[in-house]
Amino acid sequence: MQLTGAQIVIECLKEQGVDTVFGYPGGAILNVYDELYKHSDEIRHILTSHEQGASHAADGYARATGKVGVCLATSGPGATNLVTGIATAYMDSIPVVAITCNVGVSLLGKDSFQEIDIAGITMPITKHNYIVKDVKDLADTIRKAFVIAKKGRPGPVLIDIPKDVTANKTEYRPVTIEPVLPSEDICEEDLEHAVKMIQKSKKPYIFVGGGAVLAGASEELYEFAKKVDAPVTDSLMGKGAFPGTDELYTGMLGMHGTKASNYGVSECDLLIVAGARFSDRVTGNAKKFASRAKILQLDVDVAEMNKNVLITEGVIGDLKVVLRKLNERLEQQSHPEWKEKIREYRSRFPLSYNPEGLTGPFVVEEIYRQTNGDAVIVTEVGQHQMWAAQYYKYTKPRTFLTSGGLGTMGYGLGAALGAKTGMPDKTVINVAGDGCFRMNMNEIATAVRHNIPIIQVVINNHVLGMVRQWQNLFYGQRYSATVLNDAVDFVKLAEAMGATGLRAATKEEFTEALKQALELGKPVVIDCQIDSDDKVWPMVAPGAAISEAFDEKDMKEKTVQ
Repeated sequence: MQLTGAQIVIECLKEQGVDTVFGYPGGAILNVYDELYKHSDEIRHILTSHEQGASHAADGYARATGKVGVCLATSGPGATNLVTGIATAYMDSIPVVAITCNVGVSLLGKDSFQEIDIAGITMPITKHNYIVKDVKDLADTIRKAFVIAKKGRPGPVLIDIPKDVTANKTEYRPVTIEPVLPSEDICEEDLEHAVKMIQKSKKPYIFVGGGAVLAGASEELYEFAKKVDAPVTDSLMGKGAFPGTDELYTGMLGMHGTKASNYGVSECDLLIVAGARFSDRVTGNAKKFASRAKILQLDVDVAEMNKNVLITEGVIGDLKVVLRKLNERLEQQSHPEWKEKIREYRSRFPLSYNPEGLTGPFVVEEIYRQTNGDAVIVTEVGQHQMWAAQYYKYTKPRTFLTSGGLGTMGYGLGAALGAKTGMPDKTVINVAGDGCFRMNMNEIATAVRHNIPIIQVVINNHVLGMVRQWQNLFYGQRYSATVLNDAVDFVKLAEAMGATGLRAATKEEFTEALKQALELGKPVVIDCQIDSDDKVWPMVAPGAAISEAFDEKDMKEKTVQ
């Protein structure tokens, strides 16, 4: 069967079970878009307002569904506009395949119109990338890209295809795609060491990261935690892998983690790390992190062992497989005194916020109440992101989508569009700050154009909140370039793009606005007016140990002294 390169791209996407792609057309990729038009009943194309929105949408689709997300862009600026989204996916190990088209092979390297070496640019931020100069290599390259994106530690892969390759013809043979299954080959000696460490421990703590979500290891993790009889904390990326409503759960760890988790990890004698990479936002001062504990790390990527924190033992392999094998070997453990101590910490140091007026934490708690904890929550980056992590109780994986590693302002709205497209029966809410919303509000037009009924909640404090918090605490209250004192009206902006715009300045107004948004079934923007100086508590100062976490009460007591 003789097909053009563009036809092969579409056939290979169909082979992989791709039902949705996100992108923006242009000259170099026209042949692919022409074929996409002919297959619009099989592959839905979401035209975003900007290529960065397409890359974030593919990422959000992948996080919400567990499938590979796909985005398309043309050469030059179209391709470079994908870069931030690809880097976001890379830092959080999200399986995305980005397909770009370039100038013809004969024009490469000649500074041709809209030519860019996108393979070179993305080399440090992809798991692998390709430039396909011969149409005969195209089908196999696409198939390899999907395997690489999914296998082991997932990540983004880029395929760059010169325009003439999309027009050239070659023989195409369809293949049946075999599922990418995790290896069952786990070192027996490592498993034995892990079991012995757990059995000897009197004060174990389990720290869960994004790897538990990616591996689909929630059930095995739950059984493991109950068998070890240990309290459980998580990273931003690990939210939902272990139920946030369970009695063993103590809240997030790190810079804005709970005091119970930060104190508990600092006092435990064994820290079991399940699919986490010891980010600096988790460890604080790495030399003082879990200094009383032996550390047992379970991870699919050997490169994460001893990278940021020195560990005692490690088990390398897919987390779902590793936990299953540990559960088979472990006998029931019991640590009532240790659990009681952590329970006391939880009781003494609960999360709290000002009950007067509309605040970010209240907004998140009200979203939790009205959605019965069953929504997919997406965030941008900043104070609102931390409040969404702290005050919404995530009980299932793939329900909290956020840029953890790169910290990408502007991630959330595109990701929400991707998540809602992939999970149309779920309520999808993007929680944003006003600073972040300015970076991606053009994608409200995308939601309206494609009738994607997401809810955009803007926590509007008229400042760059998290940066201002640091300026307030550590920079002598010099608010350099963080005050957004302009006349932007998000309600009018939403209406101008065809969405419904609502504004809330009180608790009662937000409660009613959210109720209305959930009933409307169309794109809605809710502008929530909050105080400029609301802060995220607790907090660990930069360079400090997590055991030195402080909150507003501590600050006031220190000021009095």
